[in-house]
Amino acid sequence: MIATVAPQEGRLIACHECDLLQRERPLPRNGVLRCRRCNAELSRSHPDSVDRALAFTLASLVLFAVGNAFPIVGLEVNGTLVKTSLLGAARVLYDDGMWPLAGLVLATTFIMPLLQMLTMTYLLTPLRIGRAPYRADLVFRLLQMARPWGMTEVLILGMLVALVKLAHIASVVPGTALWSFGVLMLLLAAASAAFDPQEVWSRTRAALGEVPGHPTLTAPSAATAIGCGLATCHSCGLLVRAPVHLHEAACPRCGSHLHARKPNSIARTWAFLIAAMVLYIPANLLPVMNTSSLFGSEKDTIMSGVVYLWTSGSWPLAIVVFIASVAVPMLKIMAMVFLVAAAQLRSSWVPHQRAKIYRLVELVGRWSMLDIYVITILVALVQFQGLATIQAGPAAIAFGSVVVLTMFAAMSFDPRLMWDRLESEADSRKPERDRG
Repeated sequence: MIATVAPQEGRLIACHECDLLQRERPLPRNGVLRCRRCNAELSRSHPDSVDRALAFTLASLVLFAVGNAFPIVGLEVNGTLVKTSLLGAARVLYDDGMWPLAGLVLATTFIMPLLQMLTMTYLLTPLRIGRAPYRADLVFRLLQMARPWGMTEVLILGMLVALVKLAHIASVVPGTALWSFGVLMLLLAAASAAFDPQEVWSRTRAALGEVPGHPTLTAPSAATAIGCGLATCHSCGLLVRAPVHLHEAACPRCGSHLHARKPNSIARTWAFLIAAMVLYIPANLLPVMNTSSLFGSEKDTIMSGVVYLWTSGSWPLAIVVFIASVAVPMLKIMAMVFLVAAAQLRSSWVPHQRAKIYRLVELVGRWSMLDIYVITILVALVQFQGLATIQAGPAAIAFGSVVVLTMFAAMSFDPRLMWDRLESEADSRKPERDRG
């Protein structure tokens, strides 16, 4: 069930995407609260949030340990069996001199998912027995930092694409870790869906015997938080009165820096986008893989990999790889250029449509890592000295950089800038209405 925020009931909240001040209302079971202006999701009902999220997280930790202790997959050629684990695949990249790529794979498939599970366990376990977690503010910030960069679901799809490619050249032996990571993907998604930050903070304050405080404005003087001298924490969502020196202030709940708008949002977004556009060219023109065999050497680009999948009969995977590795990065750059240019020009044109584009960009950006994981598996497995070997090419580093830079660009952009022009126009019309 979806509900929009009624203007005059509940505590005061501000939309994190358009900054509109609204009144919260109780939600039914599994209900969703959406902004009445931009339709962004403000909150969601999570029945038995702590119990369910903790159960899913603990199960995820077990499967994560299993997945990293056993091989993901093996490749058998002429009686020679080569196996690899996730950490082993990253080690092969490092030994080949591709340490930037190895670091990216290790961070997004091991460090960040593990940090997400550990921080959730740390926060939820004390709350389950009615105690407040020590330094919940610091741990919560670590959780918020890790969540966008954990890409287990993209890794699973990358493994499947790699297995299809490998099946045409040798016998593929699925390992225990492959099934563990498959179930881990589902459990992590369930844990993230069940985790309710507001419930965590509510129980933490209750365990400490504190009474939560919120700004009390019976008649807000403006439609937005910034217009009423309020600021929303970008990490935990707390709405507080903005201090005089806002750039030096911290959220009283989670300790994050407070700011009415993301500092230098447009300049930083442009910087990341320009760097991504420059690297997008070598990422698609240079070889992403170098294959050496008894019949010579071959250099493959991203597009040649798509063509190989298509001509080998795996056209569904070819379409997936083309969308994730070619179309998505290009369209994401184009969409972000449109959004930041419109915000810089203070355009009031179709803000609702721009808000939808921004949400779509945030949703699909991570899936561009698909080709990086495919390369990682192929490089780790095809290591038959004297028969065939695969090494990552320079385009792999360029492409990984494009993915990271576009994600940074989306994180740096402040979607509330898209709505500020509307508020300026509304304020300029107020005297005319008052005179009328």
